[in-house]
Amino acid sequence: MTNINESLAKTKQVSRKLANLDTEKIDEVLNVLAAAIPENSDSILEANKLDLSRMDDTDPKYDRLKLTEERLNAIADDIKNVASLPSPLGVILEERMLPNELKLSKVRVPLGVIGLIYEARPNVTFDAFSLCFKSGNACVLKGGSDAKNSNQAILKVIHKILKEHDIDPSVVHLLPADREAVSDLLNANDLVDVIIPRGGRKLIDFVRENARVPVIETGAGIVHTYIDKSADTTKAKNIVLNAKTQRPSVCNALDTLVIHKDKLSDLPEIVTPLTDKNVGIFADEQSFKILDGKYNNLQLATEEHFGTEFLSLNMSIKTVSNLDEAIDHIDKFSSGHSEAVIAEDEEVVEEFLKRIDAASVLANTSTRFTDGSQFGLGAEIGISTQKLHARGPMGISELTSYKWIVVGNGQIRE
Repeated sequence: MTNINESLAKTKQVSRKLANLDTEKIDEVLNVLAAAIPENSDSILEANKLDLSRMDDTDPKYDRLKLTEERLNAIADDIKNVASLPSPLGVILEERMLPNELKLSKVRVPLGVIGLIYEARPNVTFDAFSLCFKSGNACVLKGGSDAKNSNQAILKVIHKILKEHDIDPSVVHLLPADREAVSDLLNANDLVDVIIPRGGRKLIDFVRENARVPVIETGAGIVHTYIDKSADTTKAKNIVLNAKTQRPSVCNALDTLVIHKDKLSDLPEIVTPLTDKNVGIFADEQSFKILDGKYNNLQLATEEHFGTEFLSLNMSIKTVSNLDEAIDHIDKFSSGHSEAVIAEDEEVVEEFLKRIDAASVLANTSTRFTDGSQFGLGAEIGISTQKLHARGPMGISELTSYKWIVVGNGQIRE
């Protein structure tokens, strides 16, 4: 605990100097880092292979753990995008002159030291550093043991670039991969300003229940798409295929298809493309009767198949009689992450968007778009499912707070 506290204290100290770095230098560091990723891809991928060799390739986390040349190039592009964004620091959010001639300004500032706890997601190491660094924050990273070698290889590249630019590498600190380090981080309330957990429900619940440091939840994604009776069948077919299979192991992938009973006759056509991907369907009684004999990988759903984040090529189907029933079902099982409606009836779309309480509510498009990069945020440090202090994909602005600056000319309060 003492050694970790010493490291955290060093990071806290260094964090206070980050606000003095000019935007040009921050952007230069990020662009050089982006260029260094393909140059160091061999060593990163070799480390990643060691991690992958210790995991069953049927584990849903395997795809999240896996790095490839293509994925590393995409990470480099995201970092360049972050560098290109305007700095959020020093932005005046509000400004006015009070009747007593005090000049009042509300100015955006860094949070300070951000702790990240995440599982088998080595890409988060790059994303967390780039977003925190751009927003003037230091970061303490606690990656899972599954990605130990990958994270160490990535941090080696980051530290090298920081040293080349005369920046203390303590601005990003990687904690040991053991579980004890989690407890140390959760109790470092004098040294860490906020903790963001990224992972499954068990991890997020554990952090929320045990942290003495403020927590921003990036909740599990239990994601629904409602197909209304007015839906265009071709649109529905393409959207469902993309939402379920484009990358099934991530939090914005489709888990439950909710369908209006008057649209059941089109259900076989809608799910047919899923056959090629061998998607397993757990269907309620009404949809099971429609699909029985027309879809091979089919089982009758039980209650446990609703409200489940599958993170795999499985999904459930729920039949409803109207929009109210669809919303009631989603309200009951939603994690508040991403919910979508497919409908041509504008009143249905408007009501769905208004009544569904989630971080991201989508109409006639795939839930896979709930993503910081897709939203133009450069990248994301997570997708918050709570309402304070941030909600939805968290980019650089969500990693800031504000302070009030009051400038007077000798005024005193009577």
